[in-house]
Amino acid sequence: MKKISFTFLIASLFCMVFAAIYEDFSHQVYSGYMIFAFIIPLVGGALPFLMLALLGRRFPGRAAVNLYNSGIAALTVGSIMRGVLEIYGTTNGLTDVYWLAGGAFAAAGILLYIVEGERRTNVV
Repeated sequence: MKKISFTFLIASLFCMVFAAIYEDFSHQVYSGYMIFAFIIPLVGGALPFLMLALLGRRFPGRAAVNLYNSGIAALTVGSIMRGVLEIYGTTNGLTDVYWLAGGAFAAAGILLYIVEGERRTNVV
């Protein structure tokens, strides 16, 4: 879990650097979606896995981790894409798909983690 947390910290750092460089070349046009995209992998990715590791909780199964990570990735990319489009000066309704898919994948990962815990509790 510490490795996954470290990976999400690296992703957050990448989002910060990417936003800084992108906005440096955007002619003083800024987007909150771009500036704060780093928060999604930090709070949604690194923090939960770090808390699970520190509290000594069980590690989620591979399917739950993959679903959850896919959700966090989709939310992060969606935020960056929305930021790019705002900086460009346009909008697109298709970026809402990122939010829907990301939320669905993250929720499915959390639900699977809970269901796996119930199965293990009932078996023992």
